[in-house]
Amino acid sequence: MEISEKLLCLFSTEVSTEEDRYVIEVPRQEVETGDVEAGEVYRVALISRAEAAEASDANENSSQVPSEPQPPVDVGETRYVEIEDIGKQGDGIARVERGYVIIVPGADVGERVKIEVTEVKSNFAVGEIIEETF
Repeated sequence: MEISEKLLCLFSTEVSTEEDRYVIEVPRQEVETGDVEAGEVYRVALISRAEAAEASDANENSSQVPSEPQPPVDVGETRYVEIEDIGKQGDGIARVERGYVIIVPGADVGERVKIEVTEVKSNFAVGEIIEETF
């Protein structure tokens, strides 16, 4: 199964009934940490679990469909990023694939820095500046 480079987020959810319509809930973390904004309109693709499992079985590198998307970075990886925002603690915020957040202490908005990823969590990573500008 091919996944578009334009993919903003990926999650599993149920379709529920609400009065005269059907509802798909977007997890809070996708709005708070990603490129998805409340009130905006998005194109939604639905893939059944059975089809996703078949596509995964056909893929030689994977035997299971992960329940959550895996972080797009690994500990020790170096990246060139641009700081887009400042977090509540005053740290720089960069976003990479699928809106995944990398927190960069000591960085300011607009800076372009080379970082080394020092910590990886499911919805964010922490990176240390190793080169101020690029």
